[in-house]
Amino acid sequence: MRKTVVMIINSEPFFRAGLRQALSQHDGLEILECDPESGGKTAIAQITASSPDVALLDIGYPTLLGLDLGKKIARSFPVTKVVMLSANPNEDDDELFEVIKSGAVAYIRSKDCTPARLIETIRRASYGEYPINDSVTNRPQVAWRVLRQFQDIAAMGLTIEDITTPLTSKEVQILNHIAEGNTNKRIASLLGISEQTIKNHVSAILRKLNANDRAHAVFLALRNGWISIEVDNNGKHQGEGISLGPHLEGHHL
Repeated sequence: MRKTVVMIINSEPFFRAGLRQALSQHDGLEILECDPESGGKTAIAQITASSPDVALLDIGYPTLLGLDLGKKIARSFPVTKVVMLSANPNEDDDELFEVIKSGAVAYIRSKDCTPARLIETIRRASYGEYPINDSVTNRPQVAWRVLRQFQDIAAMGLTIEDITTPLTSKEVQILNHIAEGNTNKRIASLLGISEQTIKNHVSAILRKLNANDRAHAVFLALRNGWISIEVDNNGKHQGEGISLGPHLEGHHL
């Protein structure tokens, strides 16, 4: 009987070893490991070579950097089903929504995960099921957001690929604040998170958009319609009197 090939993708050897130990309880699984260095190139190369049935991927809480790689895998290797693992201790509707948009078929928080549940999720994913639907059923706000997005896509005659942004909803929110001229410290205060977390998000934004600096990132996001800013005839941001140019120029991390 053919075994289900599972690739554990994580940069921490201890994390990979722990998952391997948990999954070794099931004889029907063949376990591969991958350290996703060099922007995920190693992972993509290994998936190309081995064609695993399931990719176990850490979401990278709180920066959600794992979503980038998850999207690439889901789109480039449809036969490989992506299962996202999260260390987030809280139920986070925004995080779940981003996982759904990435194309992952399952989402499990470490807090709720047992070896038996993980193995069952892998089994269902390998059979073509979508365990992530269970999470959505219990989170009506997320279900509504998913439905509304699909309705908007259909109304515009577009596909998901046409409107998908490489940024998470949190990164879009932060980029909007940057466009309004806010500093990292001010954004951290507005969102109730640490300034270092904001810096991490800004770094991720620049990397994802291949932007030179914050101003360039805002320009790219505006051009692609991922953020929007209303300005008056004098080039001021309506409601706050912020001039876009001076507040964007010269800002880095």
